[in-house]
Order: sequence, then C-alpha cells, then structure tokens
Amino acid sequence: MPDFASTMNGYEQVAHVRSRELRTRIALAAFIGAMAWFLAPSIWPALWFAAVVISQGLDWLVFRPVRVRPQIALSRGYRVVCCATSFVSVAVYSAITAYLWLNGGEAGRLFAIVQVAGGLLHVSLHMHQHKPLLLSAVIPHGLYFLGLPIAGAIADHQPLEMLVSLGGILYMAHLVVAVRQSSLTTQVLRDAHDIAGVERSKAEVASAAKSDFLAVISHEIRTPMNAVISAANLLRRTRLDAEQREHVAMLIDAGDVLVGLLNDVLDFSKIEAGKMQLESSATDVRARLVSLQRLWEPKAAANGVRLKVVVADDAPECVMTDPLRLQQILFNLISNAVKFTKDGDVTVSVRWDAATSALAMSVIDNGVGIPADRLSEIFNSFEQADAGTTRRYGGTGLGLAISRRLAQIMGGDLTVVSVLGEGSTFTVTLPVEVVAKPAAGTDKARRVADANALQGLSILAADDHAVNRRILSLLLEPHGCRLTLVENGEEAVAAAAEQPFDAILMDMQMPIMDGLEASRRIRAEGLNRMTPLIALTANAMDVHRAAWDAVGAEAFLTKPIDPVLLARTLADACSGETLEASESAAA
Repeated sequence: MPDFASTMNGYEQVAHVRSRELRTRIALAAFIGAMAWFLAPSIWPALWFAAVVISQGLDWLVFRPVRVRPQIALSRGYRVVCCATSFVSVAVYSAITAYLWLNGGEAGRLFAIVQVAGGLLHVSLHMHQHKPLLLSAVIPHGLYFLGLPIAGAIADHQPLEMLVSLGGILYMAHLVVAVRQSSLTTQVLRDAHDIAGVERSKAEVASAAKSDFLAVISHEIRTPMNAVISAANLLRRTRLDAEQREHVAMLIDAGDVLVGLLNDVLDFSKIEAGKMQLESSATDVRARLVSLQRLWEPKAAANGVRLKVVVADDAPECVMTDPLRLQQILFNLISNAVKFTKDGDVTVSVRWDAATSALAMSVIDNGVGIPADRLSEIFNSFEQADAGTTRRYGGTGLGLAISRRLAQIMGGDLTVVSVLGEGSTFTVTLPVEVVAKPAAGTDKARRVADANALQGLSILAADDHAVNRRILSLLLEPHGCRLTLVENGEEAVAAAAEQPFDAILMDMQMPIMDGLEASRRIRAEGLNRMTPLIALTANAMDVHRAAWDAVGAEAFLTKPIDPVLLARTLADACSGETLEASESAAA
C-alpha cells in the first residue's frame, strides 16, 4: 500500500502542477511562436501554435480524472495513457526547435537551443519524483537537444558546431546529477517529517541536504550555462548585421537573467539559514550611485524612462557599510522601478538623517503602482503584485524579499508607499557611520584592463571539461596569451613544476586531484609558489569562496565567465596588484 499511495499522490501532484501552469505554457508558446515568425516568417509558427493548444488541451483532459478524484485507483492502462500524452505534448511543444534550427539562421539556432534547454530543466524539476512521466517528457526534448546540433554539424560540414552538441551532452549529464540529488534531498526531507522522536536531528540533516542540493544545482546549471553564454559572447565578436547582433544580445540578456536567478536563490537560502555575513568597508555613496545610474540608463532609456539621481547636499560622501549589499538592494529597487514604468521618471533620492545617523535612499517611480491590499504581501518570498505580473514583466518575487531582509540584517528597513496607477516609492533606511573618504585610486574593481595588458602572458589553466578549456582558448588567445591547458589538478601540479607561469586559472571540482589540493601543492614549493592563482569555478557558495581564500587565491571568479571581468582580473593579478575579485551580487 505505501508504494501505491506514493504513486497515486505523485500522479496527482503532476496533474495539479500541469493544470496550474497551463496558461503560462500557452502564453510562452505564443511568445516562442512570435519569435519564430520574426526569425523565419511563414505560416508554420501559427500552425505549430495551434497544435500546441490542441495537445495541451488533450493533456489537461487526460490528467483531469486524477485532479478531480485524487483517491481513485490508477490502472496500468491509465498510467500508460498519461505517459503517452506527456510524450506527445512535449514533442509538439519542442517541434518549433527543429523549425528554428533549419530556418532561423544562426540566431534561430541559438534561440532553439536555449528554448529546449529550458524545457529540459522545467520537466526535470517538476517531474523528477515520477520516473515514467519524467522519461516520457525528457526523451522528446533530449532528441531535439542532441540530435539537431549533431545533424547540423554533419550536414553543414562544420566541425566547430559539434561544440554545441558537446555542450548539450554535458548539460544532460548535469541534469541527471541534479535530478538524482533532488530525489535524495526529497527523500531526506520526507524521512525528517515521518520519523517520530528525531525531528530535530532529521531537520538538521535536511538542512544540510538542502545546502548540498543548492550547491549541486548551482554548479550543474552554471557549467553548461558557461558554454551557452560564452558561445553567445564569442558570436558577438564576429561580423554580424544589426538584426543578428540584437538577437545575440537577447540571448546574453536571457543568460544573465538565469544567472541572476541562481544568485537570488543562493542569497535567499543564506538569509533563511541565518548565514548571511556582512563585510563593512568605507563606501563612496555617490560613486555607487553613479555606477548604478551608468548601468541602468540604457535600459531605462529603452523603456522611455528618465533615470535621475538626486543627493542631498548634507549627505556624507563616505560611510561605513557593506558596499556589495547596499548596491544589491538599490539594484533590485531600480530594476523594479524601470521594469514597471513606461514613458515616465525614476528618481533615486538620497537624504541624511543626522539625528539617527541614518542614510535614507528612496527609489521613486510613476509606474503602474501597487494595489493597497497587496502592499503587505510584496515583501514575502515569491510574491508579486498580482498573478499576471510574472507573465507581463517576468521575475520571481525574490528581489524585494531579499532586499528587505538584507536591509534588516544591516540594521535598517525597507518600506513602500504606493498608489495604484500613480507610482511607488521604496525607501531603504540604513544606520551608518560617517568616515573619511579613502585616497583616490583604491577602487580597483572599476578599472578596465588595457587592450594589450595580457599580451605575451603565459597562463596555466586547469579545467576537466573540454568545452570550458576551448572557451578559455577562444576568450584569451585573441589577447595574445600563451595558454597551457590541463585536465585535472595532478596535471596542473606537474605543469607548474616544469616552467614558470604569469598566472594560474584553477577549476575546483576535477578528477584525480581537485583544484584546492593542486593549489596547496603549487603554493607549497616550486617555480610557481608565488604566481597569482585565480579560482574559476561553477562552485559559487560562500563556503567555496572561503576554501579558496584559505589556499591563497588572489581572486574568485564564478562561471558563466564574464570575458571583461576575466581579462581585468588577470591583468590586475599579473601587474602585482591584488584584486578582490567577486562578481557583483546584483549582476
């Protein structure tokens, strides 16, 4: 009976999830169809969308009995029908991938790969506990995901296109690892809930499993995303017309959104676990605001929005606070203001309250506003103003929750005043200490590497994935670097013992010997014990950063690789200056 009940509840869970997401899938299909028509105009995108609507309706009808009567016994035949329906609906939904691959040109192929990769991730996350349904949904996606690049490479006689298929195989392998880890985590959580008398110990195990799961998910998604985003960045360097350049920019922006979502989930997890640590330093308030304004002005202008920064005359030049978290809060608030404002103004206003030694920063917009009955809920996790917000504007509902919790951890608060149809004002108030402004030129993270700064440098790079090594070659060799590429830590130690290098790039998780142990051995003795060592890894948790600090790494960079940040970090490290390398949490 337990096995049967578990299976029955599993089908019921999938049925409810698919029903709840039906409108979202239809809306997304409409968007994909529009993009397909834009990239390769014909009647086929419209016919495909009609087929999607029909297949999704059939899917809804087939799963309806288990939604309406969850306690009914599920016959073998009914389960087979459910799996067959899932297979058909997914096959139809992903069929647009073949159309884009064959008719959409280079941008169409990239869009197709990103679309089917998203579909694989989606079905893996919400069907991973039910293997028959999972297989029925994964197989069609997988055939398109792997088959099209391989067929295209053979048909076009373009060996380099095999990099896409290699990235696809890598992505599928990481999804398998993530699904297994997710199933293990679910089982641990279920055991913690069911076994009486050991709730506390089980909760601790579940918490550890959750942290492990987040670390695995972050690593397994960042690694293939490194191939996707880096390929898009490399494509942007080629000769493209204006339309193709716009399509590549769309791909890079979409990749940035996914990486931002990963960062939000990791931050939220740290806050929930009480492990968020602040690092206070002297912060130039106006310089931070100028940086954010420079970052957001192009996107604001594209929306017809005028972005203004107003700082009160009595506001201090420099305060003691956590600059990264301050920038993250303001980044989220400005992002929302620009997103929800069309043809209006967004003003960042900074005031100083001398009585309480607090800095009050308001982000004011005249956008859509928030209904009064939703104001109390918008700071909750995964909450947005209404159910249609995600469909119209995107987002996860985590940004405001994280921003308020960060403000509270920093000793302040984040509040909102809004009128529907007139706009919103979000105000973050932080108690700070006024300090003297540091000497000019200490903010190294703002420097842009000289175009010839890497010319002639000898760099050792260790990474166990062939795709990542190829990406490093394509990114750094145009700068005039001489690269020595190795597959694991043991080979890195051997190479470091044979010749001196100007810098070492080290991955973390590698077979035979991991990056941390290799770094310890290189640091212990030999020709490169003083050579700048830079961690370049998909392990992005604070515990990983601390581990690299312990072995003496000059910088910590996470994948997907930011080409500009990589070049700048290498240039600074090789010039004998230490760069506190870490990607902005707002990015």
